[in-house]
Amino acid sequence: MKSMIQALTNAPQRDQAEELVVYEQPLGERMRTFLRLDFLHRQALHHLEGSSGWSTRAAVQSLLDILAILNRGDVRGEVLKELERQSTALDAYQTRPGVDAARLNTLLANIGSLRDALNAAGPQFIQPLKESEFLSAIKHRSAIPGGTCVFDLPEYNHWLNRPTQERRRDFQVWMTLLRPLSEAVAELLWLTREGARPRAEVAFRGMFQLALAGSDASNLLRIALPATSDVYPEISGSHHRFTVRFMSWSDALERPVNSTADTRFLLSCC
Repeated sequence: MKSMIQALTNAPQRDQAEELVVYEQPLGERMRTFLRLDFLHRQALHHLEGSSGWSTRAAVQSLLDILAILNRGDVRGEVLKELERQSTALDAYQTRPGVDAARLNTLLANIGSLRDALNAAGPQFIQPLKESEFLSAIKHRSAIPGGTCVFDLPEYNHWLNRPTQERRRDFQVWMTLLRPLSEAVAELLWLTREGARPRAEVAFRGMFQLALAGSDASNLLRIALPATSDVYPEISGSHHRFTVRFMSWSDALERPVNSTADTRFLLSCC
């Protein structure tokens, strides 16, 4: 409750002079799905900026991975439920003192706009992508190691050798169908992350455990360490209890080991 109020006020943020690396751990299947979708969407857009056929291949693979996730269940329905939940939670702050009313109204308007766009897209919004013979052929061959070579998919190779702008135009048409969902997921993740403020903690001899009260059940953990740190966290747990074990990193040829040093870090329970 307190963290949400802080997020809706003009409270100053602590300046972080040192660059940090943030590790995130979802504590539920819904959050896990949202994080994967957002990761794949950003990865697709990143590779799309490249001009080579190799970059386009990577972008297409990210798109196919998104479709694989969306085919597993009613992700659109889950996003709509979470948008409604966030809207209800934010609306409760309308009469609270100290809340930035303009910022709150902007957040509520954004959620309403995203909800309307996702409703307008309809439950069959990815049907054109599922029915694309071109994408289906790539998906089918991608299950085979090296299955999208030139001799396997000459049509795909022909398209990859088309002018960069032509390939980008085709890809943007596909991504436009996913935009209502992708934008809604990105907003939900932003709201989740902004709903908690990091606090300093210490993992004594590399171990940290925390039990959360029922009213403080979290969906996402965020652990921030200095970019120069030679340890990283392994996190396990549920909405109400979790354990963090810090591992010492040597190099890619050595197996990491449990750190026995006291480790200071920033923890956000979102």
